[in-house]
Amino acid sequence: MQSTLSLPFSQAAFSRSNRHFGSSAAASSTPRNLRFCGLRREAFCLSPPNRSASCRFQVPSRRLEVFAAAGNGAPPKSFDYDLIIIGAGVGGHGAALHAVEKGLKTAIIEGDVVGGTCVNRGCVPSKALLAVSGRMRELQSEHHMKALGLQVSAAGYDRQGVADHANNLATKIRNNLTNSMKALGVDILTGVGTVLGPQKVKYGKAGFPGNIVTAKDIIIATGSVPFVPKGIEVDGKTVITSDHALKLETVPDWIAIVGSGYIGLEFSDVYTALGSEVTFVEALDQLMPGFDPEISKLAQRVLINPRNIDYHTGVFASKITPAKDGKPVVIELIDAKTKEPKDKLEVDAALIATGRAPFTNGLGLENVNVVTQRGFVPVDERMHVIDATGNLVPHLYCIGDANGKMMLAHAASAQGISVVEQVTGRDHVLNHLSIPAACFTHPEISMVGLTEPQAREKGEKEGFEVSVAKTSFKANTKALAENEGEGLAKMIYRPDNGEILGVHIFGLHAADLIHEASNAIALGTRIQDIKLAVHAHPTLSEVLDELFKAAKVESHEEARRVSAEVAV
Repeated sequence: MQSTLSLPFSQAAFSRSNRHFGSSAAASSTPRNLRFCGLRREAFCLSPPNRSASCRFQVPSRRLEVFAAAGNGAPPKSFDYDLIIIGAGVGGHGAALHAVEKGLKTAIIEGDVVGGTCVNRGCVPSKALLAVSGRMRELQSEHHMKALGLQVSAAGYDRQGVADHANNLATKIRNNLTNSMKALGVDILTGVGTVLGPQKVKYGKAGFPGNIVTAKDIIIATGSVPFVPKGIEVDGKTVITSDHALKLETVPDWIAIVGSGYIGLEFSDVYTALGSEVTFVEALDQLMPGFDPEISKLAQRVLINPRNIDYHTGVFASKITPAKDGKPVVIELIDAKTKEPKDKLEVDAALIATGRAPFTNGLGLENVNVVTQRGFVPVDERMHVIDATGNLVPHLYCIGDANGKMMLAHAASAQGISVVEQVTGRDHVLNHLSIPAACFTHPEISMVGLTEPQAREKGEKEGFEVSVAKTSFKANTKALAENEGEGLAKMIYRPDNGEILGVHIFGLHAADLIHEASNAIALGTRIQDIKLAVHAHPTLSEVLDELFKAAKVESHEEARRVSAEVAV
């Protein structure tokens, strides 16, 4: 799930996660919202058979493992590698595979396990839990089953079996990622990575001398960790983060979830489907901050109000004490504005879903005169690291959660690919407004681009009108056949030139449907062109088809003229 999917879940790659997570840098960081995995297809298949086989050898003096392969390009004359990546999460993995494709001799340094947060403690295992909650929810709905003519006896579940499903999926995907890199010839260097200076990195076991390697270019991809606000004591049993919750060691009768963003919403879906009562604690005045307000309102009506969920908004959890000696978890609430005591909750467990903090402490950034900002590594639009004087650090880049631009796994991968394009001679700037995000509740929520308030603010500043088109899942044949007609698709656009500013979907398979819109934004496709595209019938994709057709754009010729003027 993302971090505050708040979902806070991320892609993050932990290159040094064997270190203490409660470092001052991480603890003082401001939470950022996460989110959802975008694993490249190479993670699920090996390279073509003509690739040379990999071999494994040991470095006895440091007891470090290195995976090497003959197909990894020719060694550079001046450096050990063309590219070194610190962190083997989804972002580092995506960059490494693209680098090899471009002919770069590449190494990736990982101090924990390949796959980072997303694969091991985030979006991958959370999707396994959500798959279970979705089926449980469907089987438990007598009305839904009866409408389909089905009769099902009381549904039940085995907690350990559910937990094993999540763990087994994470293990499978982690192995796939490792094998894909080995097969393509990426050298996997095991140990904690530290920047020693320009184009120089040390890796090895923390506290030991380690090995020094050099590279023409270096990418930092160290990811993030759960953010825990001050005053909250995490014991890993009754007061937990998403890292602990994914193990599903217990299903409490009553659990408080602090934060109602992506992570909080997804876990509320899991826990309520498995029988828990949930209480949200949200600092802002409304639930689900960050979503388009109209989508948020509808989602609350479907995902929260009918379920065994209550909530407190406009309050902070100033102190949380774990359960001990037969006493429950105690949560002290204060008013978010006045800081006056507001209430006290006593629950069986508390999940802290307040976002994620960058994992950048101990990276050695001081060696290249880089000062983090709330823990985030400062970068420009090309992911080039910026030093304390405002200058670019030559040959040093940072991608993913560590730079804070967009805390999503697939965003990290896209940033990594963009960097590789640059270092191989092709200038490339990633359009972050074209990157989709999703919350895998039942039904799902997805989005790309601007919300309606953001678009209207932009239009007011830049002097253009903003229009909105909507379509309902209740008009879609496939959704009705599934008895899943609850849902809405919304598009914010410019009526003068047909530019798509944002698309938001709430409904069946929303996370899959969003990509037609995100690709349109990425490619600069205008509504007047995409509305002519053909969609198979009957499919859920027709929700987007109807959405594009519902938009009212000025005459084709006039729209093209305005578009051309904007481009100039």
